[in-house]
Amino acid sequence: MTKPAAAFEPLALAVLTVSDTRTPETDTSGDLLVSRLQEAGHELVARQIVKDDIYQLRKVVSDWIADEGIQVILTTGGTGFSGRDSTPEALSVLFDKHIEGFGELFRQVSVDDIGTSTVQSRCLAGLANRTVIFCLPGSNNACATGWDRIIREQLDARHRPCNFVGQVRR
Repeated sequence: MTKPAAAFEPLALAVLTVSDTRTPETDTSGDLLVSRLQEAGHELVARQIVKDDIYQLRKVVSDWIADEGIQVILTTGGTGFSGRDSTPEALSVLFDKHIEGFGELFRQVSVDDIGTSTVQSRCLAGLANRTVIFCLPGSNNACATGWDRIIREQLDARHRPCNFVGQVRR
């Protein structure tokens, strides 16, 4: 028996840019994610820029995880190996479940663009309180790759055989 076709369900998303230097005027990766999610039919319900500080990151994301009006969180930045990059250390402890395949698949699809430098991407994803969280690198190219090649389909109820729409709170 074939499942009936699903309808698109717009989701409520928050975008967090992790950066010590970006401002609302220079946050091009955050702008890219906002544009992509809105073009896909989703709603932006929160957006913020936070310094690359473990405790500031945890506070903002913890507040969003607890917010009944936010179903998905996209972060950009802080996933590399340089200096203060601390997104994985800050956020992975908040996950109820890790989405291991996200980082693996991101690095696989990125190899065509950046070659073996993809091993330095520590992007990750997880579920916390029925909120799905995707942590992307800070470059525009990485955000476009993550959204276009993975996240867009996983936030669309019509994508088969599975997606994350049924996993987020209603």
